[in-house]
Amino acid sequence: MAEAIARAAIVRCRQMGFRTTITVLDSAGLMKAFLRDEGTGPHTIGLSRAKAYTALTLASRFATSGAFATARNSTLGSPMSNVEGVVGVAGGVPISYHDEVIGAVGSSGAVGGDKDEICSNAGIAAVADKLK
Repeated sequence: MAEAIARAAIVRCRQMGFRTTITVLDSAGLMKAFLRDEGTGPHTIGLSRAKAYTALTLASRFATSGAFATARNSTLGSPMSNVEGVVGVAGGVPISYHDEVIGAVGSSGAVGGDKDEICSNAGIAAVADKLK
């Protein structure tokens, strides 16, 4: 399922004209799937994971990493100095199953975190029937 999420997210980003890196984490914050499209910058590797980690670890307080960024007035994706691996930029979305967060997906490389978030959501939508 993690691979299907990553592949669907890459496809959606390509449809929008972007090349991205996608990271899918499990509920422990460990990597389950990782895909880096051609032409992505090296910074997208760590940032896609950080976006997913932010969405996962802050899911009880914020719907997405973008919601967290908005609450912090973060527009440049500045890291939280007191929480390792958490960034204030959109693109990370938690994955839920029966109202329990079971993982998260992060996208990096689209121009604007809001577009990365669209890709992450598309990945989750690809397996939505299995998450009911």
